[in-house]
Amino acid sequence: MTNAHSDPQIVTRFAPSPTGYLHIGGARTALFNWLFARANGGKFLLRIEDTDKERSTPEATEAIFKGLKWLGLDWDGEALSQASRMDRHADVAQQMLAYGHAYKCFSTKEEIEAARDIARAAGHATLFQSPWRDSDPASHPDAPFVVRLKAPKDGEITIRDKVQGKVTFRKDTLDDLVLLRADGSPTYMLAVVVDDHDMGVTHIIRGDDHLSNAARQTFIYLAMGWKVPVFAHIPLIHGEDGKKLSKRHGALGVEEYRDMGYLPEAMRNYLARLGWSHGNDEYFTTAQAIEWFTLAGIGKSPARFDFKKLDNLSGQHIRNAADAHLVAEIVEFLTETGQSALDDAQIAALQHAMPVLKDRAKLLPELVDKAHFILSKRPFKADAGASQQLDSVSRGMLNRLTPRLRNAKWDHDSLEAALRDFADAQSLKLGKVAQPLRAALTGRTVSPSVFDVMLLIGQDETIARLEDAAV
Repeated sequence: MTNAHSDPQIVTRFAPSPTGYLHIGGARTALFNWLFARANGGKFLLRIEDTDKERSTPEATEAIFKGLKWLGLDWDGEALSQASRMDRHADVAQQMLAYGHAYKCFSTKEEIEAARDIARAAGHATLFQSPWRDSDPASHPDAPFVVRLKAPKDGEITIRDKVQGKVTFRKDTLDDLVLLRADGSPTYMLAVVVDDHDMGVTHIIRGDDHLSNAARQTFIYLAMGWKVPVFAHIPLIHGEDGKKLSKRHGALGVEEYRDMGYLPEAMRNYLARLGWSHGNDEYFTTAQAIEWFTLAGIGKSPARFDFKKLDNLSGQHIRNAADAHLVAEIVEFLTETGQSALDDAQIAALQHAMPVLKDRAKLLPELVDKAHFILSKRPFKADAGASQQLDSVSRGMLNRLTPRLRNAKWDHDSLEAALRDFADAQSLKLGKVAQPLRAALTGRTVSPSVFDVMLLIGQDETIARLEDAAV
């Protein structure tokens, strides 16, 4: 998947914090990074930002791995643990101190808060200006300190963002961010820059809530004499009401969409369309997405999550999927959701029936439900609607139909002709015969056509089910 002749090779990364499930917004960020790398013969790297020991858990890390694997987003090489590189991060901070691009700040939390209160009361910006920024090291006390970035204060800094365009910040509105805490541990802002540089990341594609971070982080790159990567800050996903996506909008974790029965390729298609476009194309394959993907195709406006559009795309992917692929997805879906596994005979019957089942289904549970008539064993327990179809009059009619079906030729045209002839002889419309017949054969009021059902289960099983219903 990588192209050794790319010069220089594009390298993207996805860097989630393992504090919970893989959020759908994070999944889209991962997808955009993966698509851009694959579209350009580059590398897609995974880094777990696990420096927050209180909130990071191995279970959450595993959930991220599992979510990415289910989505089909393969990463190059081993996933990197940010926590394993803390010595390297601290070393860079020490280098910046030595170069004069950072300084020791001895201000206590109380002093910082008091300074902000004074600024607030005076109606000034609450950006903390450390009194230690230009202090003489000889005056430094023997006390705890943090290491702060000595950010330039004059003029402006412009981020040439591939999505947002030129974004300019006044340097005096950006704080001297903390690089090392008082306990010597590195902060997120430092660790991200060091890791991205050391991993050779060329393009940082992430949510636009990090846009102001790009300016602050650029100061670190420049201080270290490192090449600044290309930034592309993508708008966040909103709910259908236009507000930032949250729990009230429905499922949020990738595994929830898996458990609802969406195909991974449908999720890739839909997430790609949330903020990126290729003309008016709504449905496309992953191969097409890789072929078409460019950063120029990402819009500036927040995308709105719409379950109806997702369901529509999901249905199209189910219809266009290979039957064996759908069966494999169903087997995995049943396992992941803790449902009863299918035996070999059921799997074979499901694959045989798939061309008939997948026509109108939008989710895997619908396919399983529609396959009820081939996955379940006799005698069938009819649901409430089907039971109403099987009153004494209908059962009597089916008793008269059964001998004709014993002698019928078992192909679609012959069966349809036999049913029509029978309905005419009974002075009934075909539907008045088909509905009780469907109820007897499937235990439901909704199924594929009765002719497809009879062909799939075969003549012997059809007769046996009709005899069961007659009792």
